[in-house]
Amino acid sequence: MPHFAPVRVRGGRLRPHRLVRHRRRAVAAGLAVTAAALVAAGPRQGDGRADTGPADFGRARGHPAAEPVRERAGPRLVAAPVRIADAESVRLLGPGDRVDVVATGGSGRASVVARGVRVTEVPDPGEGAADGALVVVSVPRGTAHRLVGAGTTGRLAVTLW
Repeated sequence: MPHFAPVRVRGGRLRPHRLVRHRRRAVAAGLAVTAAALVAAGPRQGDGRADTGPADFGRARGHPAAEPVRERAGPRLVAAPVRIADAESVRLLGPGDRVDVVATGGSGRASVVARGVRVTEVPDPGEGAADGALVVVSVPRGTAHRLVGAGTTGRLAVTLW
């Protein structure tokens, strides 16, 4: 048997490495194709839709015949004056604070009437400070009705958030 070096086949082993070596070209080509697709699919001038300006540029659009989806409005808020039994605790409050309004009845049980409501105004205490102090809160209409009912049947207190 003649003496010679073993034959090694290199073609199959290096194929995945060729792809790795050329990955910069592949990434550049992919980015170019993506950019071209975005430019082609972007907004067009004069396509029959109203142009609302640059603020509308990034917003997705649906079918031109479809009506735009309107955002649901939150509950309508009203200003409700609430008489708090402890006038000194009201001195800690200011406009913009969030509070929980708690009602206590004759039985001594406490229940939260309004949770996380915003204080809109804290009027100066008048001569009736012995009866408590007034706070104006911004609440939905149904909560305002519950606050009035709780204020007539028991004493109200606030906890500051």
